Amino acid sequence: MAASKQARGQARKTVRKTSNKTSRKIGYVVVGLGHFAQDAILPAFQHAKKNSRLVALVSGDAQKHRALGKRYGVPVYGYERFDECLALPDVDAVYIALPNSLHAEYAVRAVRAGAHVLCEKPMALDERQCMDMIRAAEDSDVKLMVAYRLHFESTNLAAVEAVRKGKIGEPRLFSSSFSFQIKGPNIRLDREKGGGATWDIGVYCVNAARYLFRAEPEEVFAFRAEGKDARFAETEEAVSAVLRFPEGRLASFNISFGAAPSSTYQLVGTQGSIRLDNAYEYKGKMTFELETKGKKQRRILPERDQLAPEIAYFSDCILKDQAVEPNGWEGLADVRIVRALYESMGSGRPVRLAPFEKRQRPTEEQERRRPPVQSPEPVNAAPPSDG
Repeated sequence: MAASKQARGQARKTVRKTSNKTSRKIGYVVVGLGHFAQDAILPAFQHAKKNSRLVALVSGDAQKHRALGKRYGVPVYGYERFDECLALPDVDAVYIALPNSLHAEYAVRAVRAGAHVLCEKPMALDERQCMDMIRAAEDSDVKLMVAYRLHFESTNLAAVEAVRKGKIGEPRLFSSSFSFQIKGPNIRLDREKGGGATWDIGVYCVNAARYLFRAEPEEVFAFRAEGKDARFAETEEAVSAVLRFPEGRLASFNISFGAAPSSTYQLVGTQGSIRLDNAYEYKGKMTFELETKGKKQRRILPERDQLAPEIAYFSDCILKDQAVEPNGWEGLADVRIVRALYESMGSGRPVRLAPFEKRQRPTEEQERRRPPVQSPEPVNAAPPSDG
């Protein structure tokens, strides 16, 4: 039975590879149709149509089945029919936009069926789940990428490049703030589904510190604030954290689901500094400031589609059989840090991290620009905040 199943999976991969060489377009299933998927992922296929196409959707909501199936002209499957959806001949890849607690399960099922996987962050909720995903993708000879859209966004890559070229000297201090007032009920407040400010928005600060320092932290320390707000009965309301990197570099950030909107980071070096405003959001203009040798440059960059670039990049990697960045190891690198931050919150002590080697980092070659999307009216999906 196992051999037969493996043979069927290999046959499907062969068909897909042959089809891709002809069509040059990767067929995607988007799994999970919450607000982010409807507001950003689905519209992005219009800007990635050169090499990518939407071929199916998966949701447990009957109203979304009817409305979104009609809107995008594709079949919609329930979660109980996910395996049936994967067997469609047009399915090459799966974009997973499910609650964090379901990422690993659906990714492993997809790669074992021979589909490539683009998975929202955080990759999973612990290191074991991350390794299950990585090994399953390797065993099935398919690609696994974690959806760090900012690895393709020009403003953040400009900051990466400025550091690489030494424009601020040696980077020493990273500080960041990311917050908004969350509306409940929301899966981001559900502990069982992998909710919590650290999983949802802290991962952005962690990832930014890592790609700007181009290094991995050695030790972390975090405080949590819970307050008396009923929204935060299961998860933290706010967190302050410090990450100690090699060579005496420090990163700190403050995050909150109960504060006014903020999305900014600053990197201070021995000879200058970089600041980004609206640094982590997928909508709105971004401000980039570079101060070096007493001179300040300030640019305001227009809003862009941040999802189409990562989709188009992933499709290119599939079609050309190239390694992806950010891969599963990038996702694992952040998950291990977030887990350590939660451990520190619980113990009240710093937590040392085991050495972790990460060879790939985002570079300016990954930059891709697309105009902003026109987001349609969502179906049974409210935004996490009014901001």
